[in-house]
This record gives sequence, C-alpha cells and structure tokens, in this order.
Amino acid sequence: MPFLETISGKLLLTFATAMVPVVELRGAIPVGVAAGLPPAAACAAAIIGNLLPVPFVMLLVRRVFDWLRDTPAFGPKIVWLERRAHLKGRIVRKYRLVGLALFVAVPLPGTGAWTGALIASLLDIRLRHALPAILLGLIAAGGIITAVTMGVVHLF
Repeated sequence: MPFLETISGKLLLTFATAMVPVVELRGAIPVGVAAGLPPAAACAAAIIGNLLPVPFVMLLVRRVFDWLRDTPAFGPKIVWLERRAHLKGRIVRKYRLVGLALFVAVPLPGTGAWTGALIASLLDIRLRHALPAILLGLIAAGGIITAVTMGVVHLF
C-alpha cells in the first residue's frame, strides 16, 4: 500500500499543504477531506501545519527583508510587500490582538497565518502575544473552511 493512501500519509499531506504560503489552511482542509480524512482530522492537521511556520516567519522576516532590501532585484519587491502588509494591518493596528485574530480568521486570499505573522512582526507585536491570537484565528478559519467543505461535499 502506498504511503499516501495510509492515514499517516493523508495527515502528512494535509499538514504539509497547510504550511505552503497562500494555500495555507484554506486549501489544506479540502485536500485532506478529498484524500479521505475525516473532516475533524483534516482540520486539526491543517491548523497545526499552518501554525508551524508562524514563529519562524515572525523571528526571521525582518532580518531577511533587511538583507534583501539592499539587492537591486529584490529591494523594490520588499518595499512593496512591506507597504502592502502595513495597509492590510490597519485593522490589526486598531484592535491589536483581537484584530490579528480576526484578520487570520477571515478565510480569504491575502489573509491567514503567514500574512498575520508578517503583519505582527512589522507592527512589533511580540511572538508570545501574537501566537495565541493567530491560533485563535486559525481555529475560527478552520471551522469555517471545514463547514464550507462539508457543505460542498454534501451537494455532490
């Protein structure tokens, strides 16, 4: 039996998919359910997988941005990305941790744990405060995506 057909393989597939920027939890839960995982297991694996990169993003993003800003190829892109993060961070700046949790909880493109971690880092929100807020947002987004996925599955 191939590894991806086992429960462990399906969980690992869902977990790894959730770690990918842009796809994140929003894409990992449907992947897990389509692979045959129970919805709760797919949601849990996606939440854990999506949360794993957050501390690394928060701790390293400023150093990487500072290093890349000096290169002609990446400098303008870094400035654009920082400006975009600051614009998206308006609600976070106003409501701080509640705003961060709500920002991550909205399952739309451009929101999620990766962008939430970037915004928290650029707004100097400490990791020990940002991580629980991002986790709460991921739990809410996971519930929404799981419900929508199950609704779509039942339509077909």
